[in-house]
Amino acid sequence: MVWALVVTAVWAMLPAYVPNNAAVLGGGGRAIDGGRMWNGRRLLGDGKTWRGTAVGTLAGVALALALNAVAGPVSAVVGVALPTFPLGAAVGLAAGAMVGDIAASFLKRRSGRKRGAAFPGLDQLDFVVGALVVAVVLAPGWTRATFTPGVLAVVLVVTPLLHVVTNIVAYWIGAKDEPW
Repeated sequence: MVWALVVTAVWAMLPAYVPNNAAVLGGGGRAIDGGRMWNGRRLLGDGKTWRGTAVGTLAGVALALALNAVAGPVSAVVGVALPTFPLGAAVGLAAGAMVGDIAASFLKRRSGRKRGAAFPGLDQLDFVVGALVVAVVLAPGWTRATFTPGVLAVVLVVTPLLHVVTNIVAYWIGAKDEPW
């Protein structure tokens, strides 16, 4: 039972886990906020770009489609019936992850934090909230059926751990300026 919850949670969140990492690698270019200020602070900052958002979203959707192609064989290997991603769910998880990260950047700027400054809790779960909100709008039945209370509980425990590990690796390889 625990195995099935963990495998389902990680599998279902993969299209939301990948976009922010892909955005770091493929980002750059024009800032979404265009340099606009609010109360003397940038709305989002230079780290949130149109190209990064597009690259991240496309990477998440592409991963969901690839996971659909291998769901059957992987399910047989792990002994868990893995969900496939309808297009609305794929787009919702990927784009929602980006929206959640952008919203967190907005909140960080409002609280006076600089780009890259840590904001514990928000940094680890912003994209999860965004992904689930947009996914439930674009694929409500799939999202409710897939993200049961048990799966959601696993997501809320596993995600911060994965976030810390992937950020440390990205820092070590020079893809990020901070290890958080």
